[in-house]
Amino acid sequence: MSDEAGSKKMSHQRKTTLKSLMLNKAKEDLEREKTQKQEEKKAILSKRLKPLDGIENMTTQEAQDLCRELHIKIDKVMDEAYDLSSRVKKNDKEIDDLNQQIFDLRGKFKRPPLRRVRMSADQMLRALLGSKHKVSMDLRSNLKTVKKSGEKRTENDTKDWRETIDAKAGMEGKMAMFEGS
Repeated sequence: MSDEAGSKKMSHQRKTTLKSLMLNKAKEDLEREKTQKQEEKKAILSKRLKPLDGIENMTTQEAQDLCRELHIKIDKVMDEAYDLSSRVKKNDKEIDDLNQQIFDLRGKFKRPPLRRVRMSADQMLRALLGSKHKVSMDLRSNLKTVKKSGEKRTENDTKDWRETIDAKAGMEGKMAMFEGS
């Protein structure tokens, strides 16, 4: 049994050689893809752009006409790029809205990622109400004021609690309570 388990495991050297071979193969594939993309790009550009032969022999009028033509082409390309980017933004917004509707229908709400912000009460009110409203949170001014009564307690009221319990202890104390009332 130990021989079978040992034969299934690969040695460290074998693992490292396999890893290096796989990395070399992946590197070659990436280089091949890169060269293929460059060739495709050159082929597409050669189809779209005509070669500018004889620029040195052009008159100023011909050069100006060529520049105007190139500017018109650039404007068209920029317009198409802007249209495509606005379409992409619109589609992204629609996707977000539809995802939100899906969450609403399922009853599960996606919580937006929130960050902790330390603000004082005054800053929070300013943020909520705007800078027009000046509100200060003076908590002490909102508290009720309690007037202390002018009555002074007598000594009998402030007796030690132990004395009152000792007086009420036993049958005599209970009888005194009933007789006193």
